Amino acid sequence: MPYDFDGPRLVALVLIFIMWGLYGPIMNWLGRGTLNAQLHVVRLRWMRMSLDSHRENRVFDAILLGHLSASMSFFGSATLIVLASLLGALAGISGVHAALIRLAFFPAISLGLFTMYFASLTLIIAFSFFSFTYAIRKLGYTLAMIGGLNEARSANAHSQVMIAQTALVLTESVKSLNTGIRGYYFAVASLFLFVGPYPAMFMTMLIAGVLLYRQGFSSEALAIERYVTSMNAYEAERDDKGESTI
Repeated sequence: MPYDFDGPRLVALVLIFIMWGLYGPIMNWLGRGTLNAQLHVVRLRWMRMSLDSHRENRVFDAILLGHLSASMSFFGSATLIVLASLLGALAGISGVHAALIRLAFFPAISLGLFTMYFASLTLIIAFSFFSFTYAIRKLGYTLAMIGGLNEARSANAHSQVMIAQTALVLTESVKSLNTGIRGYYFAVASLFLFVGPYPAMFMTMLIAGVLLYRQGFSSEALAIERYVTSMNAYEAERDDKGESTI
């Protein structure tokens, strides 16, 4: 264990992973839920609409899914490049440490502590990379499930199960994508570990606060909440009138 790895530095390091891992539970505790969770009902309705006999042209669905696939592939490819660079630097960590401590603004920390911080940053990026690749795999499962809906009949009970499970897998795919993106935010917080434990704690809480605000209280989050509420009310009115939901 590095001689300069004290209590505040341990707290700063652990806090980054705690705030990253507890992000979803905190949103649930606030009674908001993540935007991805709120949008699950929208995806569920999307899958129901895919069975509409009047929607023979699926070009719009293909465009939406293609855009999502391209976004996942982009983040996965970019993260792989970053991860390879970090692993290369980690292999020659002593040289990187020797070069940085010569800089006037870089704090004097031991090689062991520097390696620990650098490894933590690499671990966050690696986890983000695996989240992106898992998101792509889940999307692949979703595409196969959507393809199987073509000949299903909406009134059939088995079709309703297929619709619900397809929407669930799609939501889980987007969840993995969002987890990887949030990893980049907390990777920025981990960079402040090199500055000092207290700046790292401050930056971690600031980033967590910004993410929570965007997910729960920003104008976009409130607009999505109103959209979902109105959509549910619209579906309920149609059900009361005995009309089809698709």
